[in-house]
Amino acid sequence: MSAEYIAPSRIGKYDLIKEVGRGSAGVVYLSHDAYVGRDVAIKVYHHASSADTEKSTLARNMFLSEAQLVGRLRHPNLLPVYDAGLEEGHYYVVTEFVHGARTLAAYCKPDNLLRLEDALVAIYQCAKALAYAHSQGVIHRDIKPSNIMLTVDNDVRIIDFGIALIQDSQTPNVDGVAGSPSYMSPEQVQSQPLTPSSDLYSLGAVMYELLSGFRPHRGANLMKLLHQIVYATPISLHELRQGLPQELDQLVMTLLHKQPAARYADGQALATALTRVHDSLRDRAPSMDATEQIALLRRLVFFNDFSHAEISELLQAGYWQQYLAGEEIIKEGDTDDRFYVIVSGRVCVERLGKTVGVLPVGECFGETGFVRGARRLATIRAEGAVTVLKVSSTLLEQVSAPCQLRFNRAFLRSLIARLQGSEAPSTMVLTG
Repeated sequence: MSAEYIAPSRIGKYDLIKEVGRGSAGVVYLSHDAYVGRDVAIKVYHHASSADTEKSTLARNMFLSEAQLVGRLRHPNLLPVYDAGLEEGHYYVVTEFVHGARTLAAYCKPDNLLRLEDALVAIYQCAKALAYAHSQGVIHRDIKPSNIMLTVDNDVRIIDFGIALIQDSQTPNVDGVAGSPSYMSPEQVQSQPLTPSSDLYSLGAVMYELLSGFRPHRGANLMKLLHQIVYATPISLHELRQGLPQELDQLVMTLLHKQPAARYADGQALATALTRVHDSLRDRAPSMDATEQIALLRRLVFFNDFSHAEISELLQAGYWQQYLAGEEIIKEGDTDDRFYVIVSGRVCVERLGKTVGVLPVGECFGETGFVRGARRLATIRAEGAVTVLKVSSTLLEQVSAPCQLRFNRAFLRSLIARLQGSEAPSTMVLTG
């Protein structure tokens, strides 16, 4: 876009309130659709009226690609396209505006990774969304962290279908090698015919980066990068992040296989594989039967007043989970209705990136679970290997009244003790 570009104050039936994003394809504005009473995002394409014929054609084809999707893709993890048009030389597309969203690009650095569970859930949602898009004859062709939004409720929205390949399209697609080089599949790099498997490879590259903070292939220049994608095998995730289970490493490497036929058959097959891995991670604590778990909990001060039957009820309302050193258990600002009791290990309490306290074994956190929809006040991170009992507030409402009362009393007693300073000063914190 040229420096002298002046944004219109209105386009179509929409008043442009403010600029909220800018990229190589265009500028995104916040607007409000008074007809249906909702905020919307409007992307106005660059170079639509450019004297540069090549840029003008590219902008037009990208616009037409997204315009074809108006009302076509209806999936909770795909950003819906509501409207599209041409107004005084401006191509524009109207989509859902997601307040407070950020993209996965924010969580692709070694010092700011998502919790393992959250990363798997995000990729699972992407897999389901791509399975649906592919069933509708749409190949995204530009899956990358900055094209995957995460809402304040940690739900995914895949965005930007500007270079998508659309089956039976009556308008021209964006030709040539299109996409973001670091996430392109080998067949995409080599200008070979693309299938939905190419999107799955790109999703695998995103997953690799979410889990490790590094891209699977890196080169000093574009040519070296593309050569790596076609011929080189990525470094094992185990070498970049200790403690990741072998089955997770294998899953990512299957996605990143050079041959499309060797990857997962489709997004649904990937979602199924992710579910198996996720379930195995939930059970990766040392194998214990219910009797052993109850015996371990009985030794914690938190459960001093609980009967055997009441502890058994809580185990039914929650589940046992282990975390590796450095993993986030809850994240500041997230919404989450679960309560947590530390069964083994210690956790660090962080606010605004700084450690403000430590909670030892037997402590509890997650007090915002008492307030529906409340956001977490702090980040809780495993200091070393940590095991917690996670109890959903929704499921807690289904246990017996005496068990509920006992749990609430124990939780509040522990919280009040921290606030009054009867515990060590380092634990005098609200965690959320």
